[in-house]
Amino acid sequence: MKYKWAIIFAFILGMMLPSASAFAANTFESNYTYDFWGNSQKSLPAFELVNQVDGSSLGDIPLGSVDDVFVSSDRIFLVDSTESRVDVFDRDLKFLLSIKLIRDDAGKIIVNPDTNQQLMLNKPGGVYFSEALNELYIADTEAERIVVLSGSNYAFKRSIEKPANMVGVTQFKPSKVIVDKDGQISVVVQGSYEGIIQLNSDGTFARYFGLNKPKVNVVDYFWKSIASSQQKQKMKKIFAPSFNNITFDSEGLIYATTFDASAQNKVFRFNSKGENVLLQNGYWPVIGDLHSFGITDKKSQFVDIAVSDFGVYALLDKTKGRVFLYNFEGDLMNIFGSNGNLKGDLKDPTAIAWAGDRLIVTDKQFSTAYLYQPTEFGQIALDAEKQYFNGKWEAAGKDYEQTLHQNANYDIAYTGVGRNYLMRDKYEDAMYYFELGNSRGYYSKAYNGYRNLFIQHHFVWLIIPFLLVAFALFYSEFRYNKRNS
Repeated sequence: MKYKWAIIFAFILGMMLPSASAFAANTFESNYTYDFWGNSQKSLPAFELVNQVDGSSLGDIPLGSVDDVFVSSDRIFLVDSTESRVDVFDRDLKFLLSIKLIRDDAGKIIVNPDTNQQLMLNKPGGVYFSEALNELYIADTEAERIVVLSGSNYAFKRSIEKPANMVGVTQFKPSKVIVDKDGQISVVVQGSYEGIIQLNSDGTFARYFGLNKPKVNVVDYFWKSIASSQQKQKMKKIFAPSFNNITFDSEGLIYATTFDASAQNKVFRFNSKGENVLLQNGYWPVIGDLHSFGITDKKSQFVDIAVSDFGVYALLDKTKGRVFLYNFEGDLMNIFGSNGNLKGDLKDPTAIAWAGDRLIVTDKQFSTAYLYQPTEFGQIALDAEKQYFNGKWEAAGKDYEQTLHQNANYDIAYTGVGRNYLMRDKYEDAMYYFELGNSRGYYSKAYNGYRNLFIQHHFVWLIIPFLLVAFALFYSEFRYNKRNS
């Protein structure tokens, strides 16, 4: 009997393994998406490499690493923590200048009177340029401060160190920084379990912002529920996972990422209360590769996020060197990039930013910033999302149809075309495309509209049988009462 069960088990295992192997092999194509069933589908590339910044781009100036990138309306800022420097380029990647020693308005190097040493950056981790305030903010990590420079001549304006009124145990060691139009500063300190630090425009502490909930272990939760007070004190405490990067969207809401394995979510969009309001209406949650379903061998770890003006956001995955492109609804649009040693590959990705419709991706180990531009397919897909985000349904539907002509595996385009028909009350056509796109939620809306319209147009024919039955019952009752009277 044991031998018989062993043969059955081996047969079942053998049937499963080939499918899983083929599935995994298909997943690691350079350009792909996931369908409704979790299968990876080949896709046309949405972006292609067109330019790069490396050691040769700066002439005689050594490029140690590229740890962060920020793109303003006319400049690109790259952070080099190895050389303790911020390099400035124009939008065409032409090198302009480097910021290492901090100078005053007259161009003279500032000397700290307390130490009699020149004021210079010390392994900065992040940079942010405020268009509204015309100021450059540098997260000077090792110096435990934020250096604020003039956006015009990069002259020193002020330095923000740990506020005197700051509460909690978080060490003020900024790694990433962003600033809203009113001057409120949001700071990420990696390793902090108290959340994002928010400072007022004058540098005083305002609050900790954004809750990153840890995963709940059912077993630990059970034991803690029945443990005594003394036992609970001896148990290992569970801390909130830390964030690793932040950015703004066009509405001023904060997007954040984490690669802490204990976190419930990987990507966040916080409202003013610090609640996560990220839309996840796609086939799968916003988690990158579908590791939790046995599709990949390693989980995606997002190190940065870039959000466009029309809600499309790009997530940079440290694990496989990939970029995951999602629209505002949370639909996965495209996956591209790979981990390797060839030109355009990533070894230790660090940051990503939009430059118009182009993307800049940086790599620490290669000391390189890659510039990607949309392919023909990618540009049409982005245009479709722009039109939809701005409420131009008909134009969006036409762009979605064009993407389907180039890539029949682009499932969200079927939904996009269906939405256009839905907005125009063409419910039957909408149902057809929603079914092709496996969009069950939108299909239900279209079906409800189709059903209501059908009832309106055929109300007379639907009500006649009920009237006949009612009349028959009334007449039968009338005759029965007449006979018995």
